[in-house]
Amino acid sequence: MDNQPYNPLHGINLKTIVTELEAHFGFDTLGKEIKIKCFTDNPSIQSSLKFLRKTPWAREKVEQLYIKNKHKIRG
Repeated sequence: MDNQPYNPLHGINLKTIVTELEAHFGFDTLGKEIKIKCFTDNPSIQSSLKFLRKTPWAREKVEQLYIKNKHKIRG
């Protein structure tokens, strides 16, 4: 049974979110949209995931950016 039918992130993990955002925007634009070092200083998917998994406020910003642009990213 699906417990979160209205959650736009249900079934999408953080790695997918970060990978799709980076592919769509690139780290330069991500760093301008969300000012966090994991997007601006020597960025990589792995370092971003490590930071976002332990930093709830930053993860929420990334998730909100994904939700806002999901229609463009997933086409």
